[in-house]
Amino acid sequence: MAETAASLSKPGEGDQRPRHVAIIMDGNGRWAKNRGWPRLVGHRRGAERVKQIVRACPDLGVNWLTVYAFSTENWKRSTEEVLGLMGIFARYIEREADGLSTEGVRMRFIGGRERLEPKLQRLMEGIESRTARNNRLNLTVAINYGGRDELARAANRLAARIARGDIAEPTEADLADCLDTAGHPDPDLVIRTSGETRTSNFLPFQAAYSEYEFTQTLWPDFTPDHLAEILDRYGLRERRFGSV
Repeated sequence: MAETAASLSKPGEGDQRPRHVAIIMDGNGRWAKNRGWPRLVGHRRGAERVKQIVRACPDLGVNWLTVYAFSTENWKRSTEEVLGLMGIFARYIEREADGLSTEGVRMRFIGGRERLEPKLQRLMEGIESRTARNNRLNLTVAINYGGRDELARAANRLAARIARGDIAEPTEADLADCLDTAGHPDPDLVIRTSGETRTSNFLPFQAAYSEYEFTQTLWPDFTPDHLAEILDRYGLRERRFGSV
């Protein structure tokens, strides 16, 4: 593509831009397999792609980016692949901490942390604390995340608040406040790469009114230009939210 991401899609007066984009980053393993390489090579390339998309988002008018890095179901993969992925997550945090801080990115994580290695948990907590004051881009990474698991944990939190007498008649907003994403805006747009057309247990509560885009592009090939084109198409959609 001759155009740059910035030239293809820049926020302007009157533009309809998604404030919050969520991405199901799919296709790393197939990308590597197509080239005769180990699946972990694809995951490493996918991590590099995350860096590029993160850097592109502010110029494209995106203030919140949530990416699906590891699901609760991904533990079923081989021990080698799971350990390799956890190592990639740890290295990403260690290597990108300075850059994220400098570029004004706030990084947070959603999902159950108790199953993750203590070292990785410490790295996650450290970068969350270090970037807490940043606001140029809010980056949320879903690790050991599953929407149904999140809802179950949220229901337990809500039940505890009711038992304490903090809440008399729970509402939808009360449940939202118990989710991992409490305080985050709902995603306006959810993108899934690799040609799959299912949501895979990703943000089922939060994405109830999101627009969806499914692209054939495998995640390691998904460039800022691809994102810009999708944002342009999003701008042509009419979102009614039940109205006429």
